[in-house]
Amino acid sequence: MTILHIDSSLAGDASVTRRMTAAIVAGLKAGGDEAVIHHDLAKVPVAVFDPYAGAPDFTLIDEVLAADVIVIGAPMYNLGVPAGLKAWIDAITIPDKTFRATEAGLEGLCGARRVIVAYAAGGFLNGPNLDFVEPYLRAFFRLIGITTVDVVRAEGLGISDELHAKAVAAADAEIAALTARIRAERAA
Repeated sequence: MTILHIDSSLAGDASVTRRMTAAIVAGLKAGGDEAVIHHDLAKVPVAVFDPYAGAPDFTLIDEVLAADVIVIGAPMYNLGVPAGLKAWIDAITIPDKTFRATEAGLEGLCGARRVIVAYAAGGFLNGPNLDFVEPYLRAFFRLIGITTVDVVRAEGLGISDELHAKAVAAADAEIAALTARIRAERAA
């Protein structure tokens, strides 16, 4: 199995999504010799793709096409994904490489992959806060043909230390169950 691991948080070692993605990758690798391709988009950003300035960097697209599982750390910043993650998404959204237009509509070319999103937010997404991250990521991955998308959430991180600890513990338990299930599915 090849794992494409994408981190985008600007919070460094304090990042909950970085901790979550590391746990997901470790859980997927447990006992195996899986290859991992890792990008830290906060430390080494992807150049903003300009479709009028030349050809895209197909290395990023090749990594997506080589991956069996894509693990993405997606903290909510100002109701959306971090700019580095958006730049990566733009860099891999290339007609006739990851999707194509047909008379029947858009067709994704990257199916048969699984995405796991580690999603963190300082507040709760069911109240006055608005969730543009999960629907955006699900729509993007549908566009390129990936329909198996699991989202592990840690919410309320900025409200209190107690809620932070509970959210992280719940995410840890969900990650352990999800990665064990994926390993079992792959072994079957």
